[in-house]
Amino acid sequence: MIFDRTPTLIGHRGHGSGDVVPPGAAAPVAENTPPSLLAAVAGGLSWVEIDVTRTADDDLVLRHDPTTADGAHLVDLPAAASGLPRLADVFDTLPADVAVDVDVKTVLDDAVDAPSRRTGALLLPVLRREARRRRLLVTSFDPSLLVFLRDELPGVPLGLLTWLRFPLWHAVPAAAGLGLDAVAVHTGSCGTDHPDTRLRPLEHCVEVAHKAGLETVVWCPTAEAAPRYAAAGFDAMVVNDVPGVLAALGPSGSSGSLGS
Repeated sequence: MIFDRTPTLIGHRGHGSGDVVPPGAAAPVAENTPPSLLAAVAGGLSWVEIDVTRTADDDLVLRHDPTTADGAHLVDLPAAASGLPRLADVFDTLPADVAVDVDVKTVLDDAVDAPSRRTGALLLPVLRREARRRRLLVTSFDPSLLVFLRDELPGVPLGLLTWLRFPLWHAVPAAAGLGLDAVAVHTGSCGTDHPDTRLRPLEHCVEVAHKAGLETVVWCPTAEAAPRYAAAGFDAMVVNDVPGVLAALGPSGSSGSLGS
């Protein structure tokens, strides 16, 4: 079991994507940074999500996009020049009782670089070390990375991320067929905002995923939509509006909060 209680809330890139002003804060905090991650924890969450990619000097940094804000490709820059938080440093900053969903962003160069320099190989020793002190979930849009980690990192749960409006009738059997532990889908794949008449009811899709041994994650529902996904049986939600979703779920929902 990945999540102790359902639905567990996971802070998207910390306290939400972009620059967010957490409740009570005087200034915004940037996504994928320690202040944002710690703000999510202070807001009541015990799970946070981060984006990880590699740099020119075979380091790993937190960044959603493959480029910096000024358009430089991270794979062409050393970590120090990127100005971005290093994964190892972020893990050391977070309390060990905070669980982390590591969203791994492979890069174009992984197709041609030596296997030892590819994102998965660089990530493997960091995850092995970190798994000894905290709960982890590793997710990716890249099935090959997940298969590599599945064979090299037993005991750490892995989840297939799918693109916007990627049908659940593809996503669930794909994750199950790859031997993964979870499937993580965008709200646009669930037929709620953009109905797909080929979909079974959302509750049925989640039920089939559970029967296949998969835990289910949805990203990123609004506060208004969160109760619908909770009712459908999703095990976790990756959210941007931490206080809003917590309030929307109310006492019957689960924050995934510390000590819960």
